[in-house]
Amino acid sequence: MKKTTHLLSAPAIAISAALGVAFGAMFGLTSEVSARDQIRIVGSSTVFPFSTAVAEEFGQKTTFKTPVVESTGSGGGLKLFCAGVGKSHPDITNASRKIKSSEIKKCASNGITEITEVKIGYDGIVIANSNDAPVMELTLQHVWLALGKEVPSAGVKGGALTANPFKNWSDIDPALPNTKIEVLGPPPTSGTRDAFAELALEGGCKTFSSIKDLKKSDKNRYKALCHTIREDGAYVEAGENDNLIVSKLRANPDALGVFGFSFLEQNKDSIHACVVNGVAPEFESISDGSYPISRSMYFYVKNVHVGSIPGINEYVLEFTDEESWGPYGYLVDKGLIPLAEDIRESARASAASLTPMTN
Repeated sequence: MKKTTHLLSAPAIAISAALGVAFGAMFGLTSEVSARDQIRIVGSSTVFPFSTAVAEEFGQKTTFKTPVVESTGSGGGLKLFCAGVGKSHPDITNASRKIKSSEIKKCASNGITEITEVKIGYDGIVIANSNDAPVMELTLQHVWLALGKEVPSAGVKGGALTANPFKNWSDIDPALPNTKIEVLGPPPTSGTRDAFAELALEGGCKTFSSIKDLKKSDKNRYKALCHTIREDGAYVEAGENDNLIVSKLRANPDALGVFGFSFLEQNKDSIHACVVNGVAPEFESISDGSYPISRSMYFYVKNVHVGSIPGINEYVLEFTDEESWGPYGYLVDKGLIPLAEDIRESARASAASLTPMTN
């Protein structure tokens, strides 16, 4: 098997490592951080299986220790990542959404001014249920009417906004099952939750013209209305463990679950996905954007730790090697939707040189 370190020349790696040592010296980190000889990675539960696979491959193919990977959610990971520099703080964080400007500012206030962003591929957020239940055909409007905290009282026919009155799916649309609305999904710290709110909930919310017009006059009210999930038990926060959601769907055929496409791929023997706006979440529909709940995935590198924590450069190269994230790479077998070749090459070059992102 090809060594991933071949992607970058020895002089280039040496220069990059030297720059990392220089950054570490500037912050007085070299001696403190070098006390830890193992990369620490936190962040998105959706990116977790991909990052774990790379960490295991990296540990087997190199002389470095296998990185420690923790699933903390995108928001939780970025909070830990931006909390400071030194051995008690993680080196890399995974995210199923882009880092926010407020998080960049938080990082900067704690001495983290050089961050490399690596876009790794695409993922679809699926709404799934047990194979023991029929495949549901939903629209984004159905999804928002089922989960929004305030919705038009007459549902698809419009009406005054009110606390969500819908108990069963058939209350929203007679064509839907006459079963209780029960959706298991991620908590607010999750990037999946952020993306679900932006793509699915807001996507359904703005199908009402009166609400769409609100965005122009009161953007804060519009966002609160479209992104806020009801709190009466119809939506159940199931934590950052997507495997737990899958196990609960097996036990309750009437429930639906929200999680990343990779978990659907791994559990097709027991669950299947809902069709959304007439499109099923599949490899092609996610990569071309026709599936309406699709998003990009990332990881972020704390450049000041490079050269002090051994192996960060090499881990980044392993992740961006064609044998890892390419169309026939081992991450695709785990459900990653790869970037187009030209985007992949650009992302790989930026990652190899650890080019800092700009705010």
